[in-house]
Amino acid sequence: MPHSIPLLKAALTAAEQGWHVFPLRPGTKRPALHGEAACPGTGPCAAGHRKWEQRATTDPDVIRAAWSRAPYNVGIAAGPSGLLVVDLDMPKPNGKNGKGSSDAPCGATTFAALCERAGHRVPDTYRVRTASGGSHLYLTTPPGIRLTNTAGTIGPLIDTRATGGYVVAAGSLTPIGPYKALSAPVAAPVPGWLLSILKPAPKPVQTPSGPVVEQSRRYADVAFTNEVRNVATAADGTRNATLLRAARALGRFIASGDLTRTRVEDALRGAAGANATQSQRYYDDVIRRALDWSITHNSPRSRAA
Repeated sequence: MPHSIPLLKAALTAAEQGWHVFPLRPGTKRPALHGEAACPGTGPCAAGHRKWEQRATTDPDVIRAAWSRAPYNVGIAAGPSGLLVVDLDMPKPNGKNGKGSSDAPCGATTFAALCERAGHRVPDTYRVRTASGGSHLYLTTPPGIRLTNTAGTIGPLIDTRATGGYVVAAGSLTPIGPYKALSAPVAAPVPGWLLSILKPAPKPVQTPSGPVVEQSRRYADVAFTNEVRNVATAADGTRNATLLRAARALGRFIASGDLTRTRVEDALRGAAGANATQSQRYYDDVIRRALDWSITHNSPRSRAA
């Protein structure tokens, strides 16, 4: 199938970088592999259903066989590929799809401002222009660090794809436009300041004996004191990342009932504003988003009636 040749080349090019690929339906961003309900239990799924992330591959023979069947677009599974892909989106007209108003700054502008505040340039890394006019920044994750997908955690119109997520590779085609590589396919490491925002907050130390509830509250108080001090003493260029990390760490104690949200918010607001380089409204937004994320992702501790 001659019309599949450019897409096959795109899949093989990605696989040569060690990036695990799988087919997407022609002209779309949707996986072309069968779902669990329709799994035949044969071939790759003979030992049980395998999802797209498990079936993504760098094997050139498997890739050639798959793309010989149809002009599939190319998906890259971020987790198996050791990638974090930063998705810098464009505002949608009238705030459609929750992407803000059309006059809001785009994701790339917001990300550049965050990099500047952190005291660093935008990473010089592999970049792909998306069909909508946004861009994907490919970054490599450190060994032993498991990152997951985020939506708006870093900032408006900035999402990330990691374990459990995928992106559409350069060379893929959609009705609104192509995905186009803007540089050589060489991915830079995730910057430390960005990694500190995205790394899961450490879990509280579990104590095997003693009055667990009281110990948990003492642990929460120690964590509260340390995180507030970290924010208050953060150097210029690191305060925003430190504040976000602190709010995410303390949010788990709000979810468990060991700290109140009002206490955490007031303390972090005061610490961030002590040597402010941003408006209080900016810090309030960072705290709110980080606490919302952390509380949502941490289940409350079970309590006896």
